[in-house]
Amino acid sequence: MDQRNVPPYPDVDTVLEASELPGDQHHPAPQYDHTVPPAYPAKEPAYPPSTTGPHGPRTTGARAAAPIPDPSANSSTDSHERELRYSTKEGHIDAQHDYKMVKFAPGDPEDPKNWSKAYKWWCTMVVAVTCFVVAFASSVITADIGGMASEFGVSYEAGLVSISVFVVGFGIGPMIFAPLSEVFGRQVIYASTLLVAVIFIIPCAVAENYATLIVCRTIDGIAFSAPMTLVGGTLADMWRNEERGVPMAAFSAAPFIGPAIGPLVGGFLSDAAGWRWLYWIQLILSAVVWILITFTVPETYAPTLLARRAKKMRKEAGDSGYVTEQELDTRTFSSRLMVFLIRPFQLLFRELIVLLISLYMSVLYGLLYMFFVAYPIVFQKGKGYSAGITGLMFIPLALGVICAALCAPFVNRHYLKMVHKHHGNPPAEMRLIPMMLSCWFIPLGLFIFAWTSFERLTWVGPCLAGWPVGFGFIFLYNSANNYLVDSYQHQAASALAAKTFIRSFWGAGVVLFTEQMYERLNDQWATTLLAFLGLACCGIPFLFWVFGARIRASSKYAYSPETDNEVLPPIEGARPSHLDLEDLRRAQSYVSNP
Repeated sequence: MDQRNVPPYPDVDTVLEASELPGDQHHPAPQYDHTVPPAYPAKEPAYPPSTTGPHGPRTTGARAAAPIPDPSANSSTDSHERELRYSTKEGHIDAQHDYKMVKFAPGDPEDPKNWSKAYKWWCTMVVAVTCFVVAFASSVITADIGGMASEFGVSYEAGLVSISVFVVGFGIGPMIFAPLSEVFGRQVIYASTLLVAVIFIIPCAVAENYATLIVCRTIDGIAFSAPMTLVGGTLADMWRNEERGVPMAAFSAAPFIGPAIGPLVGGFLSDAAGWRWLYWIQLILSAVVWILITFTVPETYAPTLLARRAKKMRKEAGDSGYVTEQELDTRTFSSRLMVFLIRPFQLLFRELIVLLISLYMSVLYGLLYMFFVAYPIVFQKGKGYSAGITGLMFIPLALGVICAALCAPFVNRHYLKMVHKHHGNPPAEMRLIPMMLSCWFIPLGLFIFAWTSFERLTWVGPCLAGWPVGFGFIFLYNSANNYLVDSYQHQAASALAAKTFIRSFWGAGVVLFTEQMYERLNDQWATTLLAFLGLACCGIPFLFWVFGARIRASSKYAYSPETDNEVLPPIEGARPSHLDLEDLRRAQSYVSNP
């Protein structure tokens, strides 16, 4: 969006004090006790200090992480006389003077949610295609691991490490890029990490030794994880809740279609031009999406956009009082980074919901990457097909993913009915309904694949077995993410990071022992073992359907509407509206402790 054509902040929404709100004998302005105590007890909600405005006592009307008052200050001194300061990049905001919260007002043209639908769909498709390319890059090299291993003189198992290190990067990257995006915004992270990924594909394509390939492949995995980490947030930035169903379906399908299409393209390409062209095709596609996302998708992260606006307003007006919610977070970047590094593991090992959902998603992710080894075993070794023909066997898997994505709007419509039924506050377990229905597709597909994979039988059975597996992947993946987000709203980013971390390491590990498992158990029983593992995991959503509410009630981290409301007593100056309460909760979430 070209900000030069936007009028200079006509609709900046500043929070007013209670005395400035309209009141009459029928609807008087609310009056609250706003005295700030001399010290703030630990783990109690912090309130911004009161100040004095032209109409009497004033507060900002937004809860903030107010700095602890100086213990030496006289406790009898009125709160507006204390020396409290908030830090910004330009200096300090003196809490003795008025400060104005800079927010998007309804209809604000700079709010990404108010962009035209055509432009929002363009941005959505660019980031979705970026996810597709990243997932494609993770699997396309599986088409000719043997050729690369033969040229470098290493075993086939050692050649599979080039897949594993890339997937490990998917687990490490989010722990770094998620907090960085909160500080610098999404667009700069997209542009910089994709550029690094593009550059380090080149050494892979021209590598003269195996070590060079593995090191550069590891860097690519970490760099490529940034788009996969940020895309969901980008879509949430642009689309309102009621609009988000179809865009999220487009995004959720991309990470699963990419791995299915990778072996298809890679098989024919490696047969025709050799294994190095599997990296040149990654370079071409990655360069294209880097150009698109860098030069056509602007910043969408609201705190970053508002921080730029507040900075410009402070400079133009000469008033340091214009602030954003993010600037009221007094934590240093290092402390926020520690939260992102520590809290996911706290949730993983202390929260049963996070642990079991993460294990379930790890099993599914492992199955997906096991297929990249199992398909060549069944179709190339067993039936004598070429790499290109073997790649065609992945088409039903991709079609299953697409069919599930097309069903996503209907699932979203059902959930909206549940929202209405529960008066706008449905329990998190409502997200488990698609999971309970679709979990059976995974073991069904695996059983079919197992017992139709005999060499003497036609290719149709194991090929079509990919459809129910792909169909089940999307429903389970989306339901699991939604359940974690609804269960741990203010800790959702950490819960998802925990799931991504363990899932990626498991997916990287299973690739290394899949071939040995198929050799020792044979094609049928190796896949049957995986099917029984998937069948056992089907009990997890039913477990949480019955006991999930009780588990969350006893949790230290889980979200509870009742608890959330308790920590939000009336504050002088707060507008009595649902939207303001949501703003206050969001501001509070910025400064929550690990």
